Amino acid sequence: MSKVLIIAEHDGTHLNQSTAKCLNCAQSIDDAGADVVTLGNQCAAVAEQAAALTGVSKVLTIERAENEHAVAAVMAPQIAALADDYDYVLAPSTTFGKDLAPRVAALLGVGQLSDVMSVEGPREFKRPIYAGNAVVTVQVPEGKKIVATVRAASFRPVAPSGGQAEIASVQISVELPGHTRFVELLSGSSGDRPDLQTAKVVISGGRGVGSEENFEILYRLADKMNAAVGASRAAVDAGFVPNEMQVGQTGKIISPDLYIAFGISGAIQHLTGIKDAGTIVAVNKDGEAPIFEIADIGLVGDLFDVIPELEKHL
Repeated sequence: MSKVLIIAEHDGTHLNQSTAKCLNCAQSIDDAGADVVTLGNQCAAVAEQAAALTGVSKVLTIERAENEHAVAAVMAPQIAALADDYDYVLAPSTTFGKDLAPRVAALLGVGQLSDVMSVEGPREFKRPIYAGNAVVTVQVPEGKKIVATVRAASFRPVAPSGGQAEIASVQISVELPGHTRFVELLSGSSGDRPDLQTAKVVISGGRGVGSEENFEILYRLADKMNAAVGASRAAVDAGFVPNEMQVGQTGKIISPDLYIAFGISGAIQHLTGIKDAGTIVAVNKDGEAPIFEIADIGLVGDLFDVIPELEKHL
């Protein structure tokens, strides 16, 4: 059996690309492959997608009605029970993983390693601190099981096809907590746009966009470019967009091929979330905005003039 277990993130139908990025990290730990566990209710399609990923040794499925929705308090005891056979338990450093991994680590009686950005050895890893302004090397003592979240922006996804891993159903007999239950999921609608954390092109707006209504011009541009839409914390705090669109240290860490920022000044918390982007383009009417210091391409101008011109050319 592989000594690395990866917790798959999915919506019940589609496997999130963060799982493929965790596999890349796992291959740096053990090139013999990794096992992937999917928790859900009637999510055979997800297990099949995981089995097709390059580097997967086996896909373990835990199906029960309580797993229909991803509630960390319910999933953690099941993962902890399954983890007895593994040396490493990895989850993506997304909202899903950040919620689940600490609970798993606590149940196993070990510390949790956050935001792994590179593997230096079997028990040696690098991770960012101070909003990404410094990188530290962390060594995990021998004999300790390693529970870690993987910084998705630091790893490329493995090939989505080519694998033919075995899929096995697993029954876990653990007492699930009764103090936590799923009530409802509320989220802003992104239509058919790509997922913000896996999109190759991301367009973001900041306080300079001015209002919730004005964000419509970003949505139109994004639809023409098949891009995801993000926002700065200032735009979220102002109520222009929902929290799930926030990019930055306290939002989502992303690594698209192209990132275009409109009306974003470039606070350090926001720059932390985009520094792994391939090409950064900034449009701001303030020529002294900090974001121009890290942008590959900068344009000093009013976004309400620039976006219509871009649309004409597109």
